[in-house]
Amino acid sequence: MRTDQGARLRELLRRSAAIERLTTSSLATSGHHAGIKRDKLQPGIVHLGLGAFARAHTAVFTEDAMLAAGDFEWGIIGVTQRSSTVARQLAPQDGLFTVAERGGNAAPLRVVSSIVDAISGRDNPEPVVERIAAPATKIVTLTITEKGYRFDPKTRTLDLQDPEVQADLSGRPPRTAIGQIVRGLQQRPLTGAGAITVVSCDNLPGNGELTGTLVRNFAAALPAPESEPLLVWLAGKATFPSTMVDRMVPASTPGDLAGVERELGLRDEAAVVAEPFKQWVIEDNFAAGRPRWEDAGAVFSTDVAAWEAAKLRLLNASHSMLAYLGLAAGKETISDAVAVDAFHTACRRMMLQEALPTITLPAGLGGEQYCDEVLRRFANPALGHTTAKVGSDGSQKIGLRLLPTIRGTLDAGREPRWAGLAIAAWMHHVAATLETDLNDPLAAELNATLPAARDADSVVPALLGFRPVFDQDLAEHGGFRNLLLHWYRIIETNGPDGLGNEINHG
Repeated sequence: MRTDQGARLRELLRRSAAIERLTTSSLATSGHHAGIKRDKLQPGIVHLGLGAFARAHTAVFTEDAMLAAGDFEWGIIGVTQRSSTVARQLAPQDGLFTVAERGGNAAPLRVVSSIVDAISGRDNPEPVVERIAAPATKIVTLTITEKGYRFDPKTRTLDLQDPEVQADLSGRPPRTAIGQIVRGLQQRPLTGAGAITVVSCDNLPGNGELTGTLVRNFAAALPAPESEPLLVWLAGKATFPSTMVDRMVPASTPGDLAGVERELGLRDEAAVVAEPFKQWVIEDNFAAGRPRWEDAGAVFSTDVAAWEAAKLRLLNASHSMLAYLGLAAGKETISDAVAVDAFHTACRRMMLQEALPTITLPAGLGGEQYCDEVLRRFANPALGHTTAKVGSDGSQKIGLRLLPTIRGTLDAGREPRWAGLAIAAWMHHVAATLETDLNDPLAAELNATLPAARDADSVVPALLGFRPVFDQDLAEHGGFRNLLLHWYRIIETNGPDGLGNEINHG
C-alpha cells in the first residue's frame, strides 16, 4: 500500500545520503549530461505550480524547443504553490531533475535543465511578483489544478469571497496564483517591462479566456486608483491563449527514485516518472515572443476548444470514471481498474456512445482510435497512477469532465447511462469516505450536505442538491435522478461483482 510512502521515502533518502546528489558539477563527472549548459540559459518564463506534471511536460517541451532553435532565452523560473517541497528539492540540484519514461517505447533517462531557479510561492511571494514584473519575463505559465484558480464554476468569475483572494486584495504579499500574476503585471510599467503572455496549462475549458477573466476580476476589485490604469494596461499589453495539455505523470514513489538513482548513479530527489506520450496544443496568441515549441512537437491551432473538449470529455472523464469505479471495487491503481473487463467496457461505451456524439472533434483526430489509445495508456502498469489521486478534488472535476456529456445526451433524448454510472460512483465515494479522508476542497461542505443515512434514496437527492456541482435543471431531471439511484443501489448492495454483471448485461 502507499499509505506509508512518506516513511519509505525518508528511509530511502537516509540510505542514499552517501550517494552524491545531482548537481551541475556531479553530472559533469557522471557520464550523463544535461541538454543545456547552465551558463547559456537565461530566464524568460515564470511557471506557477511546479509539480511533477509541469516538470515532465512544460519543462521538457521548453528545453526541446530551445535546443532545436538554439535560443536559450526561455529558461524557467519555477514557483511552487501549496508546498515548498519541490523548491527545496531543486535548489541544491541547480534546478536539474530527471524524467524517467515508463512503458512501451520509453525514451532513455534524461536530465532536464530548463529550470533556472525554483521559488516557494507560499513562503516567498515577493520574489515571485518581482520575477513576473522583470523585463526579461515574457511568458507566465500555470499548472495549478482546477482549485488553484479560486473561481466560481457557475459564473466562471473569481471567487471574491475566498479568504485567500480577499487577503491578497487587501495588500498582503500575494499567495494565490491570480494574485501573484496581477501584482506582478501591475509592476511591469514601473520596471520598464513590456507586453506579456499568460498561458494556462490546466484541464479547464477555455482556460485562456478563463485566466484572463480572473486576472481582470482581481484587477477590477482593487481600489480605483490602482484598478483603472491596470485594466487599461492589461487590455493593450497582455494576452491569454488557450491550450490543451496531455501527459500522464503519477507521483514519484520511493521505488521510482531508487530506480533513477541506480541508472543515473546520482541521487535525484526531484525525479519524475511519466508515460512516453505527451501532447500540447496551443493557441498562437503571444504578445512578446515565445519559444519555438512547434519544433518540440507542440501543435499550434486556431481550434483549441475542440481539442480541449475531446481531452476533457473523453480522456479526463474516463480517468475519473475509472478512479471512482476502482475505489468502489478496492482497486489501487488506474491500470488495475481498467483491467476489470466490466469497467473497461463501461468506460469505452461512455466515450463512444455518449461523449463522442456530443462533441465536435478537431481536424485530424479520429474518435474511435483516440478512445482506444486512451484505454491503452490507462492500462500502462508502470505508471502506478492511483485511483485515490485521480479521484481527488472530484467536486472541481466532474462538472467539467462528465456533466456536459450528460446534459448533451439528455438534450438529444437519450439516457446518459455510462456517464451516470461515473457520477453515481463519485457519490458513493463521497458518502463512503470520512470527511477527514476525503481529498476535496469542498469536503466539509459535502459532508454537511450528506444525510445521516447513506443509502441511495438518501444520498442521491442530497448530493444532487449540492449547487456547487449540480444546477437545478439537472438536479430536478427525473430520469437522471432515477439513473443515479439505479447505479448507486447496485454499487451499495451488490458490490463489484453485481456492478460487473449489470455493466456486462447493459
